[in-house]
Amino acid sequence: MPPKAFEARCLRLPAAAKVVQWQGTSVFKVGGKMFALSGGFAAGYMFKTADMAYAMLIEHGVARPAPYLARAKWVQLVSNNSLPDTELTAYLAQAHALIVAKLTRKARKELGLG
Repeated sequence: MPPKAFEARCLRLPAAAKVVQWQGTSVFKVGGKMFALSGGFAAGYMFKTADMAYAMLIEHGVARPAPYLARAKWVQLVSNNSLPDTELTAYLAQAHALIVAKLTRKARKELGLG
């Protein structure tokens, strides 16, 4: 998936926002909390995963533990084309949902996320 498509997929998610930080890295957030990264220091796309997805992506050699974020179950794809676009889109939606679930009820309501 090209970087512009990755950005578009992230920003299509409800209440998602982009901030450029850390050496030009595009940081995608919901409620002020990160769910995906691209560019800058991120050589491959990086995103939050569920425990099972984390183990599976690493075991299949599609991703590696993300630098600095691995203990929070983030992965870094070995290349931006490691996954078919439809699968990557699903993982981004899951990353977004995992972060939304950690927001307070008040924050979710303010963002229109239930």
